[in-house]
Amino acid sequence: MRTRRFYVVALLVALLVAGVASYYASAHPDGLEYVAEKTGFLHAAEDSATSDSPLADYQVAGVDDARLSGGLAGVLGVLLVLLIAGGLAWAVRRRGRDDAHPNGEAPGGEKSGPVEDRAERR
Repeated sequence: MRTRRFYVVALLVALLVAGVASYYASAHPDGLEYVAEKTGFLHAAEDSATSDSPLADYQVAGVDDARLSGGLAGVLGVLLVLLIAGGLAWAVRRRGRDDAHPNGEAPGGEKSGPVEDRAERR
């Protein structure tokens, strides 16, 4: 039960940081843009292929309020990462179960179990 509480608190903190603190993130350009501006080749930059995506520039398309748009983009980003990471973890965990032999033996015929048990059988 303590592990579940930890995950819930961690998720709430991540959502709070993404939804609220993201508004206070620096508005200054990143390092590459800064160097491009200082050296005079920023005008040669082209828009990314994803510049018209729903979460481009850390904003939600169609939401006019900058604070709300940035917060929503942060929350959606956290949820999307959670969904992808959780799905991958679920798939890997499930695959590990499918690879196990039905009678509890490993593919080489040895019983799978604690290391101490295997050492005693040898």
